[in-house]
Amino acid sequence: MSVQEKTSASRPTSGLAPAPGSPSPERSARTSLARTRNRAAWLFASPALLVILLVTVFPVIYSVVLSFARVTIDYDGFQVEEYTLANYGALLQSQDWYRALGFTILYTVITVTIELVLGMLSALVLERLGVTRGWMLALLLIPWSLVTIVSAQLWKYIYDSTYGIATWGIALFTDSPPVILGEPVTAAAALMVADIWKTTPFVAIILLAGLVMIPDEQYEAAELDGSSAWSTFWRVVMPQLLPTFTIAVLFRVLQAFGVFDLPFVLTQGGPGTSTQTLAIMGYKVLFQDINIGPGAAIATSTALIVGLGCLLFLRAFRNQAKGGE
Repeated sequence: MSVQEKTSASRPTSGLAPAPGSPSPERSARTSLARTRNRAAWLFASPALLVILLVTVFPVIYSVVLSFARVTIDYDGFQVEEYTLANYGALLQSQDWYRALGFTILYTVITVTIELVLGMLSALVLERLGVTRGWMLALLLIPWSLVTIVSAQLWKYIYDSTYGIATWGIALFTDSPPVILGEPVTAAAALMVADIWKTTPFVAIILLAGLVMIPDEQYEAAELDGSSAWSTFWRVVMPQLLPTFTIAVLFRVLQAFGVFDLPFVLTQGGPGTSTQTLAIMGYKVLFQDINIGPGAAIATSTALIVGLGCLLFLRAFRNQAKGGE
């Protein structure tokens, strides 16, 4: 063997395998590319995240801070004199707050329950008829697509004591029809009917989306087992639909508990304070009475109640899901 051949044989070659445990060049390149893409994603998303932070997170934190403040207002603006629990103490002693809380809970329970029942029935009928897309679904969504203020104004005309079609219909059965929006019971019922009319299509579409995901084989297996329609619904449909059903409940509870525009346009919380929700009470205290601290306390307490209720509901849902396994 020549000297040149010996020298060439003694040189390390570039094709040697990497040491055990060290990442391969291809894997390192993929990791570096993933990190670069991750940084780019955060870079492009940062303006939107900043906007969300400014218009959502900061006002929430500022509202919580103001809920503990005793504020005075003068020509120079408002000044925070001290931070105290007095706003929450006054809230817990306010009969108006308890009445608004009671009506808000009643409004939420009744409207959400009826909307879930009607939405489920509508979704089952549409799924059975094979209507899962097209113009019929578009027609179904018309009430939901209307701006709430427009919808409320429409129902205000319907409930009008002189020309309203609802008043005319009641007058067919009695000589002295009530002023629908002028009496506590009928005003509350009128609000709930308007809400149910507007929001039931939304619930139906959500539940329909869950129904179409259930395989036909499960229905066929239940039919072969001789299950009735009622048994099939509870043993096949509801277990599969439970996650979608939970989403619909959470959406509606959040919307109904914080409802403002519909009752504000129809009754403004009246007659008296009989249809006053927590959102309307907070608006009146904050913007009409210019009581910044108490108004912020009402808003914060409302958010806490809704958040606690949703957490309890989600915990119950998880326990139900684990029990079903």
